[in-house]
Amino acid sequence: VDTASTPIDEIIRMMVGRVIYEQPKTESLVAPGAPVVLEVKDFRSRDVKGVSFQLKKGEILGLAGLVGAGRTEVGRLISGADKRDGGEIYVNGQLADIQSPCDAVELGIGYLSEDRRRYGLCLGLSVANNIALTKLDIFTKGIAINERQMKSTARDYRDKMDIRTPGVDTLVRSLSGGNQQKVVISKWLVRNCDVLIFDEPTRGIDVGAKSEIYKLMRALIDEGKSIIMISSEMPELLRMADRILVMCEGEKTGELDIGEATQEKIMALAAPQV
Repeated sequence: VDTASTPIDEIIRMMVGRVIYEQPKTESLVAPGAPVVLEVKDFRSRDVKGVSFQLKKGEILGLAGLVGAGRTEVGRLISGADKRDGGEIYVNGQLADIQSPCDAVELGIGYLSEDRRRYGLCLGLSVANNIALTKLDIFTKGIAINERQMKSTARDYRDKMDIRTPGVDTLVRSLSGGNQQKVVISKWLVRNCDVLIFDEPTRGIDVGAKSEIYKLMRALIDEGKSIIMISSEMPELLRMADRILVMCEGEKTGELDIGEATQEKIMALAAPQV
């Protein structure tokens, strides 16, 4: 194949065996008058400086910026994984006291770490065990786990999310990166989280699996979920987000509706001013 003359779409088709073409969004798909489900006001920490924004029901809000801009830190502050020095968070209009990931989960907020193998999965456990991790109480009676119910639920999510695995007893470490990410998503859906924070959702995933993750995210939006998508890949943000918030050195430097967003505009806001 002459890579210089072959279109990138054709190269991708040859790599994965099917056509995958993701066009950038040209307009927001958020319903007019959609309610605000999450609001961050003046978030402050060592790496975050007075960041404020809103997330609407059915919206994918992209967080863009260079490495070290503070995007991941914002996600971790919302999820209670890190402590903030100041600021407030509102969930469905109510002031929320989130001091830990458990607090966030109780309020319907799930955080999918950029390092899913380290923070999102228990690699030595099965697919079923990982899917059940956030909701063990419904599978437990006394000190015993209802294996039948847990595996039945895991099979339901395996089918719904198209997790390619020999069975739900398979160790999750043996799955591909894309299928591991589907297990992490399933874990939060079992918990019925309505706000999902995806931190670098397609990192370490092949191009075919990326397309599947995008479709899953769109399906979640169709179900009424809301997503904060942190990504270093600008084409990914431009094809998925309804609105893009740009950060630089811990500060929010701009906000772009998807209809006006371009890579050039994002980079202009993401680069430090000299």
